[in-house]
Amino acid sequence: MTAGLEARHAVVTGGGRGIGAAIATVLASAGAKVTLLGRNQARLQDTAATLATARAIRCDVTDEAAVGAAFAEARQTFGPVAVLVNNAGAAESAPLVRTSLKLFRRIVEVNLIGTFLCSRAALPDMLEASFGRIVNVASIAGLKGAAYVSAYCAAKHGVVGLTRALALETSTKGITVNAVCPSYTETDMVRDAIASIALKTGRSAAEAEAELLKKNPQGRLIRPEEVAATVLWLCAPGTEAITGQAIAVAGGEVM
Repeated sequence: MTAGLEARHAVVTGGGRGIGAAIATVLASAGAKVTLLGRNQARLQDTAATLATARAIRCDVTDEAAVGAAFAEARQTFGPVAVLVNNAGAAESAPLVRTSLKLFRRIVEVNLIGTFLCSRAALPDMLEASFGRIVNVASIAGLKGAAYVSAYCAAKHGVVGLTRALALETSTKGITVNAVCPSYTETDMVRDAIASIALKTGRSAAEAEAELLKKNPQGRLIRPEEVAATVLWLCAPGTEAITGQAIAVAGGEVM
């Protein structure tokens, strides 16, 4: 499954921890040269140091100029981009009536605008090579609604729509564009959500976690490595016919 990624340049946004770090690890293990983008340079460097061939570049994916500069720097080190994983994201919860415009814009910019900017920056290399793999880390919140996270749902639905549109646009170009949609995953973001629920409701952390998992048939959190394995599969040879898909990695929560 990993043959074909050797020496290819993969860019992973939000690659310093959690799902992004797990994705970077499996791509590097498959032979890819990996550029990690994110806002926390120290965290990116710590992850890059564990990989065979990797570089960390600080980048705010919501900043058009910063994205352009980061991709130019990445190309200077590892050459044209063949694989892009748009993993950078953020989530905040609030009832809609208490969701400020600033919050809504912030969530949309990180999750959706960042995906757009990075995809646009990587695409010329892929078109030139007649090969490319773009995988967008969305969420089951991009496939169904969820209360109190309207901004996040809107942004992730937008990511799924962008995925499908770009897949059609590149369908004859040797490029595939897909989304993976995890359920609640063992990450800092979910641990923060559990702590917030516990604080607001007076429940224990275990009770708050159980509340999150009530709708999951497997009754568990997804592991970052499970999401990473799906991304690796989508990037490997043999998946050329899979494009425009939003694949739930969710323990049966979405069917």
